[in-house]
Amino acid sequence: MIWDHDDDKPREECGVFGVFGHPEACLLTALGLHALQHRGQEACGIATWDGKLFHNERHLGLVGENFGGVDMLHRLPGHLAIGHNRYSTSGATVLRNIQPIFADLATGGFAVAHNGNFTNARALRQELVEDGRIFQSTMDTEVMLQLVARSTKGTLIDRVVDAMRRIEGGYAVVGLTENMLIGARDPVGLRPLVLGKLGDAYILASETCALDIIGAELVREIENGEVVVITEEGVHSIRPFPARPPQPCVFEFVYFARPDSIVGGRSVYEVRRRMGQQLARETPADVDVIVPVPDSGVPAAIGFSEQAGIPFQLGIIRNHYIGRTFIEPTQIERELSVSKKHSPNRAVLEGKRVLLVDDSIVRGSTSRKIVEMVREAGAREIHFRSASPPIQHPDFYGIDMAGRDELLAANHTLEEMRKELGVTSLGFLSVPGLYKAIGNMERRETYPQFADHCFTGDYPTRLLDHDRKQGSKHFQLSLLDEPPLS
Repeated sequence: MIWDHDDDKPREECGVFGVFGHPEACLLTALGLHALQHRGQEACGIATWDGKLFHNERHLGLVGENFGGVDMLHRLPGHLAIGHNRYSTSGATVLRNIQPIFADLATGGFAVAHNGNFTNARALRQELVEDGRIFQSTMDTEVMLQLVARSTKGTLIDRVVDAMRRIEGGYAVVGLTENMLIGARDPVGLRPLVLGKLGDAYILASETCALDIIGAELVREIENGEVVVITEEGVHSIRPFPARPPQPCVFEFVYFARPDSIVGGRSVYEVRRRMGQQLARETPADVDVIVPVPDSGVPAAIGFSEQAGIPFQLGIIRNHYIGRTFIEPTQIERELSVSKKHSPNRAVLEGKRVLLVDDSIVRGSTSRKIVEMVREAGAREIHFRSASPPIQHPDFYGIDMAGRDELLAANHTLEEMRKELGVTSLGFLSVPGLYKAIGNMERRETYPQFADHCFTGDYPTRLLDHDRKQGSKHFQLSLLDEPPLS
């Protein structure tokens, strides 16, 4: 994996979008993907069905650079469409690894895209390759496509369900055939997916902000373990898994979802503001000014300011016109990466006791550079607060973050981290405090209401590929010679 050294954050997952029953399905999909651009900036793709043919365009880069204009209706005609924004947690960033992917199956054409990660993709891929299956990409999405193709079930939906029974991990899937749009969530609901309606057309999207941009209304969230099949007759729901309590990923509230989205019936912005309020209760500081690390730290910093009665100020200005780079930067570029994106507002910082608020701390490398920048701007004291608990465990469900040996909180005490960052004081939101901010509820120790494994190590599923990699040298050598699957 090539890291973007400009950002020390948990990396975006991916975004998915689908339309059934609209004559400008591709345009709606492009708009939806634009609203979901924060979930992946490496690549994007759209597949459509025009009543006779499938059309599929896939590009490296941003949605606005590749999709737009009335000519899209000629390039991607049809009233059915699915789309995908990619940040690669599985497979290298090359054209063959861009979604949606398409194949002609015994049941007809099938295009599919997904957000998340299959935690047994390596094992399944090895099984399929040994069975003679030929892979055209290194994405775990193709593992699902191959399982659907190999299934002996009669209908495509039965084949999709059959494939889902083999797959483990966290995922939200959108699929397209000649006469239906398919949506599915993993059995615990780790990755998000919502159903919307625009006139007579149905919409599937990773977040509600993608419904808002096209003027669609939210119907409901797709439930954990649910498969929805949208046809001319309407929406049909299939529940192929035993019922169990949902465990959506708590990082949607912490970082991933756009602030104007609604997740689990809750405003993401309001949850993040309450996280800041709770943080102020748990880790107060005697300072002159509250400064967010833009942009993700802003709602929590507002909440901290409200609770503490300390002024909120924009002490760091972000340059929104610096694009992301996905080539390995030089050492000089690494050193300048923070200054390219962030500039200190000296009028706010100079001579002040400053409290910086960010959504999370992963490696700590960017946090250190931010602290140095604020100090050079003349701050008298610098305090740091994280509006989420310490990240001590890696994710295996579609969030690309550092391994455990690179996670700052996994390898240092609070005092060691304070010294590493070079700040006067350091504080994190507690796990119970996080749950309280999300909805005035305490975390149930017997069954967490959310997947909070990055903070607690309580993974909601088994991690077959990871466990085999850790325990078997032969397995590691046989499967890791090709580009990484996660």
